[in-house]
Amino acid sequence: MATYSDEIKTAAKLMWLRRVSAREIAEQLNLNSVRVVYQWAEKGHWEDMLQHETVEQATTRRLIALVEKPNKTKEDFTEIDRLGNLLDKLAGIDLKKARTAKEKAVASRGERGESKGKKKKPKNDISEITAEQLEEIRKELFYGYQHRWHDHKSERTRFILKSRQIGATYYFAWEAFEDAIITGDNQIFLSASRSQAEVFKAYILLFASKYFDIELKGADFIQLSNGAELRFVSTNGRTAQSYHGHLYIDEVFWIPDFENLNKLASAMASQKKWRKTYFSTPSVKSHGAYPLWSGEKYNENRKNKVEFDLTRETLKTGQKGKDRIWRNIVTVKDAEEQGCTLFNIEELKDEYSDSEFNNLFMCAFMEAGLSVFKLDDLLSCSIDTNVTWVDFKKREVRPYGNLPVWIGYDPSRSGDGAAVVVIAPPLKSGGKFRVLEKIVMRNRAWQWQANRIKELTEKYNTQFIGIDCTGPGTGVYEMVKAFFPRVTPITYGINTKTNLVLKAQDVIESGRVEWDAEHTDLPQAFLQIHQVTTGNDQITYAANRTSTTGHADVAWALMHALSNEPLNRYQRKTTVALAS
Repeated sequence: MATYSDEIKTAAKLMWLRRVSAREIAEQLNLNSVRVVYQWAEKGHWEDMLQHETVEQATTRRLIALVEKPNKTKEDFTEIDRLGNLLDKLAGIDLKKARTAKEKAVASRGERGESKGKKKKPKNDISEITAEQLEEIRKELFYGYQHRWHDHKSERTRFILKSRQIGATYYFAWEAFEDAIITGDNQIFLSASRSQAEVFKAYILLFASKYFDIELKGADFIQLSNGAELRFVSTNGRTAQSYHGHLYIDEVFWIPDFENLNKLASAMASQKKWRKTYFSTPSVKSHGAYPLWSGEKYNENRKNKVEFDLTRETLKTGQKGKDRIWRNIVTVKDAEEQGCTLFNIEELKDEYSDSEFNNLFMCAFMEAGLSVFKLDDLLSCSIDTNVTWVDFKKREVRPYGNLPVWIGYDPSRSGDGAAVVVIAPPLKSGGKFRVLEKIVMRNRAWQWQANRIKELTEKYNTQFIGIDCTGPGTGVYEMVKAFFPRVTPITYGINTKTNLVLKAQDVIESGRVEWDAEHTDLPQAFLQIHQVTTGNDQITYAANRTSTTGHADVAWALMHALSNEPLNRYQRKTTVALAS
């Protein structure tokens, strides 16, 4: 067996972390076998280093790279098809329906016959796609609630409150793709971060490739042969206001500074021909988007107030209000009733607390007053890291170079996940913390979890690890101590919890921590934490945790990492009562 230098192995690892295939790595590095790459990946646990990405994000990135790759091989097309099927599944699309739609599209192309002329086609040529083909695929592919969204596509403004994972992003990517082809109108996708906006892009590339054998190309935007532009921008995009088109804004209830965002949206879609579509899972009623959803914005300066019926029963089939906004609520139960059979609702109820299930799947707003954290403060910590963190290169073997990091770990209870959070401490006094990476581990043994933490210590210059040793965390602590003797045990008690929460409040309220805006689970987790009273009237903090249920895991893990900075509670103002 050939011997390879450390430089070759490092190059292979970097390519692997960019989702380059093992075959491509072997070819480009002139290795004698693809098997060598897999052996290195298995031995070095390369795949686990990508766990901070969601499956959808990793699939999206790899799919875009393949579709935009020149001179594709047969294997590339096979992988594109496989990744496309995975994205269908992640979007809540029945693969049988997708295959049927594809077969009909292929048959339709065959009936038309292929053009035999040798004239070079224009870039992103969609001239042979017909409205009839698009309609046939749409009718085959989507569920009842998505067809209802299409029936109301002409509404000037739509606002949809939805369950998690019912295929909203997937559908609206299709709707915009279809509309751009038929009308030539521009389409704009606005998300909290660029990587989330590119999920729309991946879906559109997939539609063109899977159903029409067309390879769409374009970095910052895609321009179709009929002149329509498809743009994918983040809320941090300063030039976005210069664009014009039909606008789609996802997860609006988790976007910070909604008032300014809406001004930006209005500028992009101010002409009467342009439409706006807002869709999101709910957060809390204090969010800036709630007055628009509830009609309060419309009533703001009106002498004669208008009643808006926001009940599920009324909005289940959609209703246009006096403010000309068409509203719709789609819970997971509504989705199931309208053809979506991809959920086991009883299992979801077992996996989540009542409040979490109602928020994530039944479109219920969380009670903001119960939390010791404010949503506006939490959303102010959300940024587009691709734009602002120039010194953090997450695709590299050492993403943060040799700069120091702190790690926090929160253990799993039966039925929930353990969480690990990696933060970069401020490099100067009063600076900002940054959440570089987070991993949620479900149904994994303690040794496996400890190994993931060990890999993080090899990936980063780790200076501190804080582990909750109350109950099930003890096993992971002992294993981590073997390779990181300086690990700090955190034993929960009233004073410990108070210090953790006060420290987090101090950091969050003062704007001293940042995380990527696509990580909406972080503000969701912090909102779960509320004040409770013990049997002897002492104040402490909880997140509906029991011996069988653990919640707000990523929030506690982040607090464990933050605990390495001393708490000076005498120089801060807080609305949280201290334990007496």
